[in-house]
Amino acid sequence: MRLRELLDAPQLALRMLVGDDASLDRPVRWTYSSDLMDPGRYLSGGELVITGLVWRRTPADSETFVANVARAGALAIAAGTAQFGEVPQDVVEACRRHGVALLAVPEQVSFSSLSEYVIGAAAAERGARLEARLGRNRELLSALARGERLDELLARVGADVGARLRVLTASGRAVGTRSEPLPDAVVAAVVAGYLAAESLPVAIGPAYVVHPVGGAYGSRLTSWMLVADVDADADRDVVDDALVELSTIVQVERTRVEERRAAARPLADEAVRMVATGAADRAETSVRLEQAGLDLGAPAYVVVVLGLEPVGDAAEARLIAEDVFDAIDGTVVGQTPAGETVVVVPAGDQERVGTIRSTLTRLAPGLTARRLAAGISDAAALAGLSGMLEESQHAFRLALTGDDPVSIVSGREVDSHVLLLATVPDEVRRLFAQRVLGSVLAYDAEHDGGLLATLEAFLDCSGSWSRTADRLHLHVNTVRYRMARVESLTGRDLSRLPDRVDVFLALRSLRS
Repeated sequence: MRLRELLDAPQLALRMLVGDDASLDRPVRWTYSSDLMDPGRYLSGGELVITGLVWRRTPADSETFVANVARAGALAIAAGTAQFGEVPQDVVEACRRHGVALLAVPEQVSFSSLSEYVIGAAAAERGARLEARLGRNRELLSALARGERLDELLARVGADVGARLRVLTASGRAVGTRSEPLPDAVVAAVVAGYLAAESLPVAIGPAYVVHPVGGAYGSRLTSWMLVADVDADADRDVVDDALVELSTIVQVERTRVEERRAAARPLADEAVRMVATGAADRAETSVRLEQAGLDLGAPAYVVVVLGLEPVGDAAEARLIAEDVFDAIDGTVVGQTPAGETVVVVPAGDQERVGTIRSTLTRLAPGLTARRLAAGISDAAALAGLSGMLEESQHAFRLALTGDDPVSIVSGREVDSHVLLLATVPDEVRRLFAQRVLGSVLAYDAEHDGGLLATLEAFLDCSGSWSRTADRLHLHVNTVRYRMARVESLTGRDLSRLPDRVDVFLALRSLRS
């Protein structure tokens, strides 16, 4: 019930001393009677604190009591008038300062009758909400059985409760909705909040509430969520009830999607196996890819290989790929006999590859103890799929060496020095770096000379003295002195390309 309803109850004869329309419309969740100076430890938020003011010895006590109640998140204070004949003005002023609504309870109204009234009203409301929930649940199930679309159900329920409802996957892909998409920044915030939340449901900012679909257990990386953009004047309890009901309905839809995917997996796996054996240019491979759902009319394709590290259940990596790439029509998600998840994506431009990167990166907050690695090939025609798969496999293995929660390497990076270093054993890299830069490291350790940082900036600035000096906020002569010292210690002439390459690779070996 709301505070306004208490004031409207004639048998209680309550008077409001502090408050406004906003506080009157806030729901009273429970009551707590206390004359402790600090009842905060017994409050959880939203209560009506009933007090006889026995704790008040001096006016200063009012500030202490009200501050403690406000800090605990109580909705309002109901102060009895029996102790002083009227609520003291210092209590009124303290409530104004802390934004706590204050009601005066006349002497003839017992605190127990006030508590019983609130508890009875709350129980009646819960019963009414439960009855409404059961009725709406039956109605939603019937509508789904009649073939009503998911977005129609979301729109109908949202209009009833004062919220715009959407279903998103863990990567932020919208499911079964024709409503206006959320801004990218909002999607990123919702996904991050959902994946990182200690418990669900979770509030994201002042407007959004996120509920898990089908319960809060299982891997969030492969789950769906219900997102409610709630109106400012909507009843949050009613919205939460609706989301709980819809969660069951949406889970039915998710089960349908999963059954459809499971039926398509054998074909997709066979098509990927044929590509992996080098038969991408054969007619039967194209037929199998088309049967698995690939759009054969695309101008070009990219191949993505992804997996989780440490290597775990390959099925989870596949589910992640299916959820992420389901938004791209004509895509095939399969697995090699070795358990690698392979995605063939129609992609005629780099914008689509950028979208793949950003979508996978959104999953980072949910990867607390694991990492997601992905290798993406360059775009090529259908006949080149076998080579593209090999390229993306190399990129995937390189991505596995990364440190970020989500590590993505493109085929173009496979041709860089990064691949060369990744294929060299750690011991060899460390030995090479020590031989080339060991004297520089020792000098910095003894003299705090800043030689290594200056060398790295110098190479990053393509050997420009002035740009290096600007970046490090040094005089150009200081840069020249330090680089001369590096050349003397390493025996390398940094004006010569071979020596500069040696030093560059040694620096990268230190960082890898």
